[in-house]
Amino acid sequence: MITSTPARTKVIENCIHGQIPAEVFAAAEPIILRGIVRDWPMVQLGHESVLNTVNYLKQHYNGKLSFAYFGSSAIKGRFFYNEQVTQLNYDNKQTRIDEFLDLVVASLDEASPPSLYIASNLIDSHFPTLRAENDITIPHQEKAYPLEPERVGIWIGNRTTACCHYDTSDNLACCVVGKRRFTLFPPDQISNLYPGPLDITPGGQALSMVDFANPDLNKYPNFPKALAKAQIAELSPGDALYLPSMWWHQVESLNPFNILINYWWSEAPQHTGAAMNVLYHAMLSLRDKPEHEKQAWRHVFEHYIFGESQRAARHLPEQAQGFLGELDPTKARALRAMLLNKLNR
Repeated sequence: MITSTPARTKVIENCIHGQIPAEVFAAAEPIILRGIVRDWPMVQLGHESVLNTVNYLKQHYNGKLSFAYFGSSAIKGRFFYNEQVTQLNYDNKQTRIDEFLDLVVASLDEASPPSLYIASNLIDSHFPTLRAENDITIPHQEKAYPLEPERVGIWIGNRTTACCHYDTSDNLACCVVGKRRFTLFPPDQISNLYPGPLDITPGGQALSMVDFANPDLNKYPNFPKALAKAQIAELSPGDALYLPSMWWHQVESLNPFNILINYWWSEAPQHTGAAMNVLYHAMLSLRDKPEHEKQAWRHVFEHYIFGESQRAARHLPEQAQGFLGELDPTKARALRAMLLNKLNR
């Protein structure tokens, strides 16, 4: 188990209900917003009873099937890989959410219940009326280009652990029912967290191979270096956590019944697409080049990608900047078409 004492995530106390302070998103670091959704009806019902909350959810449910995780009691709610790291240690099956809720309720008093989890189910597709009473507005800066659509998801389950991973969108995680504990790491700790396979993942991003409850320091000797940079964020019902994109996080649901609602968004132009595609392509095209060539490409990427965005084009006349200049949707389509053509040769 974790024996060091990670830092506590910064907290803004006594938030005005539904109002996200302006300084939150400028911080680019995790912040707890204490009590910001405490007046949601579902938060209030959660204080009363599990059955009242379940019945309320069922009233808003439209009957569509959803994917749910079903694991044995042996995994103790830790959704991870099997021992050979060849597949995940649970089944992901379509089910009715009302039937899933009944399974969770039926196992509330079991000493070793099955591991049950619905992860990031889009609310609008399955609970179309829920946000009319339980919602918060994410303030976005005015942009001259369309952004990725905001995604609002609901997470339902018993005592579970979402193993350490990162997401590529900014996140506001609202604790609705039950307590949650987030263990957070800045993006630069990726190597010290020992990511698992890229082709076997619950949701697109690799999981840390380290079991935080029992870390094997022979296999993962640099994990204590990650812990030295870690933060702990503990949420009670009504609290929310702002989590910037790319921060690693493990999420523990601490009660027999738990609900979280989260908001994912990005301030990047919609036409930029998924950055993970760059990683996959770089594995194909760069990773196994001679060392001197890889180091040269590091400088190339620093010049064109990781430096100030307009630096590479500034010395060129505007009519000659092409893809080096500001990308709009038309240029993005042309660049994507050129890339697809080159990949298909």
